[in-house]
Amino acid sequence: MMPLFVVLSGVILLLLLITVLKFNAFISFTIVCLFVGLTMGLPLEVAINALKKGMGDTLSLLVLILGFGSMLGKIVADSGAAQRITQTLIAAFGLKKIHWALMITGFIVGIPMFFSVGFVILVPIVFTIAASTRLPLLFVGLPMLASLSVTHGYLPPHPAPTAIADMFGADMGKTMMYGILVAIPAIIVAGPVLSPRFKRIKATPLTEFTGQILLDKSKLPSTFISILAALMPVVLIGFSAIASQFIDELSPIYSFIKGIGNPVLAMLLSVLFAIYALALRNGKKMTEVMEGLTHAISSIAMILLILAGAGGLKEILVASGISEYLGGLLGQSTISPLILAWLIAAIIRVAVGSATVAGMTAAGIVLPLVSDPSVSPELMVLAIGSGSLMLSHVNDGGFWMFKEYFNLTVKETLSTWTVMETTISIVGLLVILLLNTII
Repeated sequence: MMPLFVVLSGVILLLLLITVLKFNAFISFTIVCLFVGLTMGLPLEVAINALKKGMGDTLSLLVLILGFGSMLGKIVADSGAAQRITQTLIAAFGLKKIHWALMITGFIVGIPMFFSVGFVILVPIVFTIAASTRLPLLFVGLPMLASLSVTHGYLPPHPAPTAIADMFGADMGKTMMYGILVAIPAIIVAGPVLSPRFKRIKATPLTEFTGQILLDKSKLPSTFISILAALMPVVLIGFSAIASQFIDELSPIYSFIKGIGNPVLAMLLSVLFAIYALALRNGKKMTEVMEGLTHAISSIAMILLILAGAGGLKEILVASGISEYLGGLLGQSTISPLILAWLIAAIIRVAVGSATVAGMTAAGIVLPLVSDPSVSPELMVLAIGSGSLMLSHVNDGGFWMFKEYFNLTVKETLSTWTVMETTISIVGLLVILLLNTII
C-alpha cells in the first residue's frame, strides 16, 4: 500500500500548494515530483534525472505544436478572420438561429485558438450582436463558449489533449476525428439546447468589455479563406488519416500523405498558409506579422512549463515503480478504464480548478491502463479531457472570466457556467462510452 499512499500524498500536496499556498503550478509540480521520488527511495540525482527526462519528453512535441498553434490563433484573430467567420454564419443562420451560428463560430475559431484567447476575441463580438438584436446575452453567448470549452478539453492542438495523446501513444488523427464526434453532441446539448433555459438571467456586461474595435468589412479576408485557415490543421490531419487507409504502404505517395498528417508538419503548413493568405496578401508587412507571432509565443510560456511539470511527474511515477504498482491495482478494478480515467480527472479538476493540470495529473496516474490492448488510447485521451472539464467553480480562472465579462453574481455564474461545463463533461463521457462499443 506504500506506493498508493505516496501517490495520494503527492496529489494532496499538489492541491495544497496550488489552492491553499497559491504556488505557481509549475513550481508545485516540481516540488511534488521530488517529494514522490525521494519518498519512494529514489536517490536525489536519479529523481532529478527522471524529472528532466519527463519534462524533455513532454516538451519535445509540445513546443512545436503549441508554438505553431498559438501563432495560427494569433493570425486568425488579428487578420479579422474570426470576425468574418462570425458575420458570415450569422447572416446565413438568421436571427432565430443566431445561437447556432455562434456555436459553429466558437468551434471553428476554437480549434486553432487557446480558450482564453478565443474568449477575449469572441465575447465582445457576442456583446455587439446581443445589443444589436436585443436578444438575451446568455442565450447568444453560451453556445459559443461551450464550443470554445469543448475544443480546449478534447481536441489537439490544444495543450492537454496533445500532451496526453503523445504520452499515451495515441494516433493524433484518430484522436482528432473521435474528438470531433464527441464534441458535436456535447456542444449542441450544452449550447443551443441549454442556453434558452437561461434567458431570464439578465447579463449586462461592463462597459470596459464592450469597446472592441471591429475591422471594416472591406478589410476582412474572405469567408472561404478565413474558415480554411482556421481549420487547416484539422483538414490536413483528417485527410491524411482517411486517405492513408486506401493507399498501399509501398506506394511512393504513401509517405507524403502520412507526412502532411503529422501534427508538427500540419501545424507548420497551416501557419505558413495563414501568414500569406490572411496577412501578407491583405497588405501587412512581414515584420509586423512576425512581431505578432513573437507576442503569441510569449503568452504560452507558462502553459508549456506546467505541461513539462506534469510530464516530469509521470516519469517519476514510472522510475519509482509506482506506475507499475498502480497498473496492477487499477487493472483489478471492475470499473471501465474510461470511466476511471474520467472520474480521476474530474476529482482533480474540482479540487484544483485547472483543466490542464487535472488532465495531465490524471494521465500520469492511469497511464498503465493504456498498455491493455483492449483499451483505446484515443478514447482514454478524450475521457480524461471530458473529466477535466467537470464542475468548473470558484477555483477555475474560466469561471471568473465568465463572471466578470458577463457581470453576473457568483450564484448566477454557478447556475449557468458551471452547469454548462458539467453538461459538457457528462455528455462527453456518455458519447465516449457509446463510441467504445462501436470502435
